[in-house]
Amino acid sequence: MTGPMSSKSVLAAILGVALLAPASVLALQKPTLGELALEEQERRKALKASGAGKVVTNDDLPRGTVAAPPPAGTTPAATAKPDEKSDKPAEPAKDEAWWKARMNQEREVLGRNEMFALALQTRINSLTNDFSSRDDPYQRAQISEERVKAIHEMDRLKTEVELSRKKINDIEEEARRASVPPGWLR
Repeated sequence: MTGPMSSKSVLAAILGVALLAPASVLALQKPTLGELALEEQERRKALKASGAGKVVTNDDLPRGTVAAPPPAGTTPAATAKPDEKSDKPAEPAKDEAWWKARMNQEREVLGRNEMFALALQTRINSLTNDFSSRDDPYQRAQISEERVKAIHEMDRLKTEVELSRKKINDIEEEARRASVPPGWLR
């Protein structure tokens, strides 16, 4: 019985041990699951009898110790005393690096959107040419659908480009009002 038969018997023995191992662990478990459930039930009864699990309501508190709620529409931070420190982070210093970073960030957004608009316009032109060169109505319908999606995306992108340009103008105006040297925005 050498060869494949002996390897099958070894495999069967290993499988048998693997299947019986969890059963032997459960048999050795002290205390059992049923015993643990009974202990938990008795613990809850004792807790209930001692009153440790009682829920305290406003009626249980003395009248003088209940704090009045803050006025409607305010937060607890708004009713804090002025001498207390707030947890708000300090506003960053508006130095040359801050102004340059702010302007460069908006210029990068504008540049990306303009580049994407150029690529999208090329795609629209390509779809228009492809549409006119096809005779199959099914293919023309698919190309037309893609072209309409591209045109809608182009409209959305033009709006974003205009918003970016407006933001850049607003930053320049804000810097002018704050007497920021023009070189800080370059």
